[in-house]
Amino acid sequence: MNGQRMFTINDALTRPLFREAQVVGGSAGLHRTIRWVHVLESANIESLIHGEEMILTTGLGFHTDLESALSFMRDLVQKRAACLCIELGQYFDQIPKEMMELADQHQFPLIVFTKTVRFVDITLDLHSLLINRHHRLLQDLEGISREFNRLTLSSQGTSKVLQLLHRSTGNQLMYVQMGGKPTFYPPIAPDKQRAWLEQFTAFEAGKEGMEPDAAPYFRELGNETLVLKPVGALDQTWAYIMMICPHRPQEYDCLLLDSAALSIAQELLRTRYMEERRLFSENLWVEELINGRLKEEHRLKSLIGPDFGAMNDLPYRICLIEIENPQDVRWSSSEYEWESITFHLSIVLRSIFEQYLFHPLITLKNNRLAVIALDKQPRMPAKPRLEQAIHALRHIRSDDKLKDLQLIIGVSKANKQLKNASTSYQEAVQALSVYSCSGSRVLFYEELGVYQLLLSLNDGQRLQTFVRNYLGPLIDHDESKGSELLLTLRVYLDHDGSKQIAAQKLFIVRQSLYYRLDKITELLGEDFMSPENRISIQVALRAYQLLYPEKLSLPHMQSSL
Repeated sequence: MNGQRMFTINDALTRPLFREAQVVGGSAGLHRTIRWVHVLESANIESLIHGEEMILTTGLGFHTDLESALSFMRDLVQKRAACLCIELGQYFDQIPKEMMELADQHQFPLIVFTKTVRFVDITLDLHSLLINRHHRLLQDLEGISREFNRLTLSSQGTSKVLQLLHRSTGNQLMYVQMGGKPTFYPPIAPDKQRAWLEQFTAFEAGKEGMEPDAAPYFRELGNETLVLKPVGALDQTWAYIMMICPHRPQEYDCLLLDSAALSIAQELLRTRYMEERRLFSENLWVEELINGRLKEEHRLKSLIGPDFGAMNDLPYRICLIEIENPQDVRWSSSEYEWESITFHLSIVLRSIFEQYLFHPLITLKNNRLAVIALDKQPRMPAKPRLEQAIHALRHIRSDDKLKDLQLIIGVSKANKQLKNASTSYQEAVQALSVYSCSGSRVLFYEELGVYQLLLSLNDGQRLQTFVRNYLGPLIDHDESKGSELLLTLRVYLDHDGSKQIAAQKLFIVRQSLYYRLDKITELLGEDFMSPENRISIQVALRAYQLLYPEKLSLPHMQSSL
């Protein structure tokens, strides 16, 4: 197949205009591909060629001495020119043996015209052939790409696509799906399989962070070239295709590889979408579990099946993921599109969590996803992996809809035994509720500090009473006078009593801060900064912030006071 697609020097030598041409050196390179023909009479070729050009010349630019001619040839070899054709006559009556030896050394064909031939006729002839051939290749590529898409709609679509890719390129292929066994097209001996798998592992390790929409990656290995193409969508890589070429792959090979990878990615995405729908329907019990309506172990066993024992022994955390701006996204989306967005998010979430060695059990309600993240590698530290997974989820960039989602995530403490999931779910809910106070978009329950205590006291009365006991005079003053004494006290205490920093954070001059602090002292008493009172006041401020987060937000522009 390659011979039909590639126009080589051997093909050019069969043209009538090359009837009197002679190959005087580098005959071992006559298989080289010609992409274009270029007339070149200048010895300075730095920006004049791109590679795989047939160079036509009379020698005008380098005939003055032997070293100039050899240097010109070396530059062409380095620039990966296809060959050099010299017309004998005014500047060269014969080719020096040193030039022929250099051509043989680099397998760089050196061709001479013993009779005058018009270069314009050569360029017109070969360019017409190259353009027509390129046009036919584009037609072939379009047809094969359509066939790739058609095959993915049939059973065993991926296998059929890879078989067609092999027939179209003539190259050995290896397909590796994440977590699966490699498949070879065509099949090869086990020892050869191991060798290529080792090469793939080394290649993949050296290309960490490959994105599925990236161009193929190349690696030279002796006389062969390995081409690695990630397969996936939504920023996630789900498989790899490695193509082993006995020559440097042509652009046509790479375009076919891209097309095949895209078709397979579409099939994988459809499969994952259907699998996600199936899991959602099967995992309706997850919502019952996290809401405390499913605590009997025998019921869990019947719902989960034979995997219950293994799953129940795994440590887990519950991640509660809230889409903060659903109305912004829904504004131009139909109900079906919104469902598609949430399912895409679920697919991406599942893929990311599995990548970081968690088995997610997912349920969706309104604009919240609840995830029981079972740790499949409990001997490895779980929290750093979970943080990496959450970071990847919050930085989706490939999908125009998903990248606009603003996610807030509350994470429970680590727990064991699925029947205790409702406790973890409440921790995730509480962590999420602190977002309005902290501003952090990822909140781990164990990092909430004093908010853990305040949330447990927030029964509608006790917390209000505690706040009034310590901050009542300031609350009344702010409400009656429109002042900002509570905010001033919070910022002042949060920065260890630094007047300079507090004034900067509040966007006020130092004299205004002094006035406010004097008023606070007057209302709370001279001893409000004593250790015992200060601790109580700071806790009361946190409680007030939990109850009324909008009232203690920092100003975004300079105040006049």
